[in-house]
Amino acid sequence: MTKIKTIILKEWAEVFKNRFVLFTVIFMPLFFTVLALVLLFLTRAAGTGDISSPTPDAFFRACPEGLTAEECLQIYFVSQFMLLFLLTPLIIPVNIAAYSIVGEKTTRSLEPLLATPITTLELLAGKNLAAAIPAVLATWASFLLYALGANLLLDNPRVVAALFDPKWWLAIAVVGPLLSILSVNFSLMVSSRVNDPRVAEQLSAVVILPLLLLFFGQLAGWIFLSPRLVVILALILVVLDALMVFLATRLFQRETILTRWR
Repeated sequence: MTKIKTIILKEWAEVFKNRFVLFTVIFMPLFFTVLALVLLFLTRAAGTGDISSPTPDAFFRACPEGLTAEECLQIYFVSQFMLLFLLTPLIIPVNIAAYSIVGEKTTRSLEPLLATPITTLELLAGKNLAAAIPAVLATWASFLLYALGANLLLDNPRVVAALFDPKWWLAIAVVGPLLSILSVNFSLMVSSRVNDPRVAEQLSAVVILPLLLLFFGQLAGWIFLSPRLVVILALILVVLDALMVFLATRLFQRETILTRWR
């Protein structure tokens, strides 16, 4: 654990010197929080006649029984954008992990690191945690900030309870970290195989596409994010994360990386 902790602190000391990475970690969660709160305020101020009605099926599935049409409309529209909070643990690790190995290659600091007695598993564990921890903490902080803002904006406890039902807490607390691990290991695999940090970031961003498809599918009414779907998604991510960790460990070959950059 001491070696892994050393790797984490070393990663943070180097990565957060990059202003773009630091900007991403701070600005993106705040942007999603403000966007969700602005949308919540606008839907609160608007009547049902001010916003085009969604399809009846998607509308009533998103709305618990006993709420008025205006309350249901508010819940429906705000729920569509709650998935934005799951983009944070995907995007932030891409910027950190993609720079992690390629950045060390370009600064020639990877050779002495690989020459130490640290194992590949310990090295990748440290890099995983160094990228995942800021992303997960930023996600949790932004969602809690949104929850606090929603409670201040809304004076209807039924709407607040509907907006923050267990599926969203499960998604943020469990699915978020699993997405972060997936993103980190995919980025590490890409980063260990390319020679340019910008190429690594661009290729690693491919991992964001499935969640964007889920987001737009929910907007279009094709997908409804239910508690059951969240649990299924979490189980799938557990399997994918285990596979990604295995592949990242197998693909990370010290000798190949070093000789390719001499």
